[in-house]
Amino acid sequence: MRLDKFLKVSRLIKRRTVANEACDAGRVLVNGRPAKASCQLKEGDVIELGFGNKTMRVRVLSLKETVRKEEAESMYEICQS
Repeated sequence: MRLDKFLKVSRLIKRRTVANEACDAGRVLVNGRPAKASCQLKEGDVIELGFGNKTMRVRVLSLKETVRKEEAESMYEICQS
């Protein structure tokens, strides 16, 4: 699954265009490397999102095309820094 789509489906970022912009600006890292929006994710990958002066690290647990709002958090787990 594409990185931008995962960010939207998992509700880490609300809109796919915003996810694309974050990737283009270099604020998203996958496994410690800057990632493009088209980067293919697999289970177990670690995503780092830069929000202002905060950084959020999550590990991908599952890749689903669609998911309900209540189940979105089951797609990832928050990693400790």
